[in-house]
Formats: sequence, structure tokens, C-alpha cells
Amino acid sequence: MLTKNKVKKSIENLPDSFSIDQLIDQLIFLEKIEEGIKQSEEGRVISNEDIKVIIDKWSG
Repeated sequence: MLTKNKVKKSIENLPDSFSIDQLIDQLIFLEKIEEGIKQSEEGRVISNEDIKVIIDKWSG
């Protein structure tokens, strides 16, 4: 979950002048990182070996 503090830090990383699209992109990026961390902490991950098997099936 995003917090005000994390959003503030993210905004501070933007240039002094930015578009609303840049802000939205930054917030979406931050949210995706937070979701990935949460999934990792919950053990909802796929090993490199499993990914290699999945990719090999795609290239078939």
C-alpha cells in the first residue's frame, strides 16, 4: 500500500516542472513496486527455473 511519505518522496524525484502524465506514470510505477514487494513477502513468486520451463514451452 502506498503511503503519503512514499508518494512525497516519489514526487520529490520528479523535475521541478512536470506533466500530469509524468506524475501518474511515477505513481503507477511506485504502486507496481509496492505490489511486487508484497507478493515477494507473501511467497507469491516464480523461480528462475520455472520461468525457463514456461518460456521454453512458448518457443516450443
